[in-house]
Amino acid sequence: MPELAFPAIGTRWSIESRQPIDGPLEARIRDRVEDFDRTYSRFRADSLVTAVAGSGGEHRFPDDSTALFDLYDRLFDSTEGAVTPLVGRSLERLGYDAAYSLRRNGEDLAPADWATEVTRDGALVTTRSPVLIDVGAAGKGYLVDLVGEILRENGVHEFVIDASGDLLVSETEPRRIALEHPLDPSLAIGVAELEHGSICASGSNRRVWGTGLHHIVDGRTGAPTTEVIATWAIAETALVADGLATALFFTEPGGLAEIFDFDYVRMFASGRFDRSIDFPGEMFR
Repeated sequence: MPELAFPAIGTRWSIESRQPIDGPLEARIRDRVEDFDRTYSRFRADSLVTAVAGSGGEHRFPDDSTALFDLYDRLFDSTEGAVTPLVGRSLERLGYDAAYSLRRNGEDLAPADWATEVTRDGALVTTRSPVLIDVGAAGKGYLVDLVGEILRENGVHEFVIDASGDLLVSETEPRRIALEHPLDPSLAIGVAELEHGSICASGSNRRVWGTGLHHIVDGRTGAPTTEVIATWAIAETALVADGLATALFFTEPGGLAEIFDFDYVRMFASGRFDRSIDFPGEMFR
């Protein structure tokens, strides 16, 4: 299959499709990625979330932000606050800041309370004080879905989008996808098979800059998580799969299953793993 590869929101992306992606379609995709980055990147001085961090108050996000923030509402509630888009200041304190200092700056900082600090009226977001929004738990998955919509709108219906571990698959035959061992990237702990839908992975071995310092932060404490070291979630959309891949670090799958339709694999620091009964694939150990 032809492949389009490009960098986006700090990671490498690729799109495989049965039909070639021509110049105008590629331009639409790149423009959409740029719009998304200009809205949600906390590493850009000209982004909307940087403006919110500077002044707080009332800001209008793009109309399609409602789906992203609605998911965060559900994840915040179902994880008792562990998953929140207000972890930006906590990540800065840990050293994952706009300057990439990668040096801890003080003790762990618990984020502001998403339920009380922020009010929303559709795409209009109001914060009681300046807060640093970080949508890393689900934003990349949502952008994958948005790119998939562009492909379908332009007649491309068979494709695989791979955003550095967040995949959206639309094919006529199942795609076999290796589950990378979080402690040894040369190994796989299993294989998933997916024909339609999304599988998203998250691991504490990614974006590591010091002992115990990584990007998966508990929104209740501001500290990086330790017990679970890798997750994979399968759902209809990459938005939901990406968000659940983060939520699975902090809460039991049974509670999430009361709200979401998904399959999963989790690997713990002890080396054991668990998975959903109907996980579409096989585990090697």
